Amino acid sequence: METRGAILLIVRIRAELAIYPFQEGDDPPRYVRVATDALNAAGLASEVGPLGQVVTGEAEQVLEALRAAQEAAFAAGATRVATNLERDR
Repeated sequence: METRGAILLIVRIRAELAIYPFQEGDDPPRYVRVATDALNAAGLASEVGPLGQVVTGEAEQVLEALRAAQEAAFAAGATRVATNLERDR
């Protein structure tokens, strides 16, 4: 959140995640599924694509969910989680 005078603004961000190693096939690996579950448990709907997923929401909520998703992915065998953040306008 950022403030300007007495007005409180809620900052929205968009996060893209790519979880490695990539695996070919129709079913995502367990480390991708548990990361997606963590994002969903935080109340965020993720758009899952062939190379990653995207979530959008209030910055604080997204950042907390990303931490949980990254921890879950690593615990399930991921070797790398690349995250890109940008302000959602």
